[in-house]
Amino acid sequence: MPRSARLLSLGSALLAAATLSASAADPIDRHALVTRHNPSAEKFDPLSPFTVGNGDFAFTADATGLQSFPEAYENGIPLHTMSDWGWHTMPNPQHYTAAEATRNYDVHGRPVPYLSGAGDHHDYVPAADWLRANPQRLDLARLGLTLRHADGKPVLALEITGIHQTLDLWSGTLDSRFVVDGQPVHVRTACDPRHATLAVEIDSPLLTAGRAGLSLAFPGASDDWKKAADWDHPDRYQTTATTKKNHCTIQSTLDATTCSTRLDWSGDASFKSDDAAHRYTLSPTGGKGADHLAVVCSFSPQPLDSTPPAAQDIFTAAAAHWESFWRTGGAVDLSGSTDPRWHELERRIVLSQYLTALNCAGTTPPQETGLTTNSWYGKFHLEMHWWHAAQFALWGHPELLEKSMAWYQTILPQARALARAQGYDGVRWPKMTDPSGTNSPSKVAAFLLWQQPHPIYLAELLRRAHAQEGDHATLEKYRDLVFQTADFMASFPAWDAAGKRYVLGPQIIPAQESWGKYRDQTLNPTYELAYWHWALETAQQWRTRLGLKRDPHWDDVLTHLAKPTVRDGRYAAVEAPALEITSDHPAVLAALGMVPATPLIDPATMRATLHAVLQQWDWPSTWGWDYPMIAMTATRLGEPDPALSALLMDTPKNTWLPNGHNYQEPRLPLYLPGNGALLTAIALMTAGWDHSPQTPGFPQNGQWKVRVEGVLPLP
Repeated sequence: MPRSARLLSLGSALLAAATLSASAADPIDRHALVTRHNPSAEKFDPLSPFTVGNGDFAFTADATGLQSFPEAYENGIPLHTMSDWGWHTMPNPQHYTAAEATRNYDVHGRPVPYLSGAGDHHDYVPAADWLRANPQRLDLARLGLTLRHADGKPVLALEITGIHQTLDLWSGTLDSRFVVDGQPVHVRTACDPRHATLAVEIDSPLLTAGRAGLSLAFPGASDDWKKAADWDHPDRYQTTATTKKNHCTIQSTLDATTCSTRLDWSGDASFKSDDAAHRYTLSPTGGKGADHLAVVCSFSPQPLDSTPPAAQDIFTAAAAHWESFWRTGGAVDLSGSTDPRWHELERRIVLSQYLTALNCAGTTPPQETGLTTNSWYGKFHLEMHWWHAAQFALWGHPELLEKSMAWYQTILPQARALARAQGYDGVRWPKMTDPSGTNSPSKVAAFLLWQQPHPIYLAELLRRAHAQEGDHATLEKYRDLVFQTADFMASFPAWDAAGKRYVLGPQIIPAQESWGKYRDQTLNPTYELAYWHWALETAQQWRTRLGLKRDPHWDDVLTHLAKPTVRDGRYAAVEAPALEITSDHPAVLAALGMVPATPLIDPATMRATLHAVLQQWDWPSTWGWDYPMIAMTATRLGEPDPALSALLMDTPKNTWLPNGHNYQEPRLPLYLPGNGALLTAIALMTAGWDHSPQTPGFPQNGQWKVRVEGVLPLP
């Protein structure tokens, strides 16, 4: 028996004895599992504010439970109120168009237009700069406490003591307690599970004394790469308040963008405005027994005319929503383990479930910083959608993935037009985009390929998730999406007559973007080849399930697709140029890990590739989703120890903050692809894949007790 086969056989034998899943007679105590990881704070931590939200709307709060001291968080994770629908476009007096940012590139002897944004010297042209920054996602408003000393001076953050804040994950409620001048303040914050509506309850003697109230402020739009709010130019927009008893409606107008905000409150209070600064204050009138204030704050792109639910009803609805989320989805309990890493790994799992549900489960794919803060002007990147959201179908919440999958169907015309303009069939998906599906200029994004198969993979995960109910409805729902994606994928490879094969490239940039400077030479990246093959074959299986014949052209491409290049016994990242680059994403490993087994990839060669990457890669240059990606490859190869070590690798961009966010660097203080990727890797490591051993990603060494409920295997 060859050595590689002996290793695979030995790995399978060891993993077959892995710890079994939780049985129906011994269910996981889900409440205990979730609440033992409730995050808490005892101070103002700029990198760990807490967020409440519902997938389409989110509110990030400081240690007071509101956005009272935003300046303390500006250099960490800023305090924002964000939504899927809140977008703004700056005026375009120069009438910039995409044509000005488009250049033709030679692809196998024919000119192909790409929205690279580059001028003659490869710098972004002015039109590209404007198009990249527009539209941008909005910070809707800032809702905070106003706190004053007895002499009327405002309370500073450093003067607040006795902070004890807890985010109760089970109920979605943020509970914040602190002391001002010896007086207690208690704030509870929650988000309506269906609407962009916050409920806030405040209890404090400071209310009775007239020394506490609320501030509601409205920023302008920012076209900065990261900032979502502009507080420095109040003359560029307008807000108008209409006040009635116990509620006020504020209409915000920023160029062509409008937003309606409604504030409802209990008891007697004075609502005042400073229109010049777009700031409003709500001050209880005081008096005996006025130490409680309940407020409901609602946001909408449409006028808000109807009365919202009472604050207590929103707290009740939020609690019911989150309890249902935790009880109906997947669960992984590691508490019986003796390996000292179990608690941190379980913490990351639980907090990632919460953070992706409120940041990544909207009606459009999420930006990489979700609804917490902006990155890349608020745009979302479709190559990251798989890492954000594939896990929803695996962890018992396919409905959360389906919300954003519907968006692909709305932009089919734009994706079809892009493919046609470049001379291809089917639909070519943009990389960096916004709800309109418009491509953003980029010297990298325009040439990436690996987002193209994602809709096929995501649709297949949904089909599998719904298989017990019968998968025909899912097949019909996404057939056009799958087939038109496959049409592009079959038309994109060029025929190499000399080699009698179809090739990917040149004028492409693989997922390992450090190859970008070789775009006009890059040929046949290993990961993209394997992904291309798997997705086209999956699309063929969809045809046969629907009673259709296999597409002969797709089969021709599958049969003659170029094979990955092997050098020194391991897979090269690309066939050409014949270089070795060990920085950025080690995406070559995804060809067997994220991508299921295909005829193109030999496990023994991939094992050698895995070990080479682990020994020589430049880890500071990697990103948050790389470590789960590596864990998936190690798991499929029967190597659980490297899988766990990769997940918990001690390297800067694998930093996990107290609030559960995956820190990358100052400009990216959170990175949700890392959270989503972790959950997908854990699904593979616990539920496995078709015909895999049980819990294949955990060693059978007596130190891991892995209990699993409701997590589905991968293909």
